[in-house]
Amino acid sequence: MTNLQILDEGAGHFTVEGDLTFITIGKDTVKSLAFLTSAKEITVDLSRVSNTDSAGLALMIEWIRYARSKRTPLRFKKIPKQLLNLAKLSGLDNTSYFTAQSDD
Repeated sequence: MTNLQILDEGAGHFTVEGDLTFITIGKDTVKSLAFLTSAKEITVDLSRVSNTDSAGLALMIEWIRYARSKRTPLRFKKIPKQLLNLAKLSGLDNTSYFTAQSDD
C-alpha cells in the first residue's frame, strides 16, 4: 500500500501519487476538495497512481461533481487503465472526463 498524496505542481496542475483505494482514501481526502478551485482550470495527472479500485473511481466522480458545482473546468490526464476499465463498467467511459485523454 502506498499512501495517497495530491501534489500541487502549480498553475492549476496537480499530480495524484500513490494508491486510490478504499484503504488510502479517507474522509480527509474526500473533504479536501479545495484544490479543485485553486485555479481557473484544473488538470489532474494520474500517471503516478500505483493501484486503484472502485473507491478511486468514486473519488474522481466526487471531484467532478465538486468542480462542476464551482464551475471550474476539470480534466484528467494519464488515467490508469484499471480506472478506465472501472469507468467503462460503470458506463462513464463516454463522458468527456474519461474519453478526452491527454498524454502531455
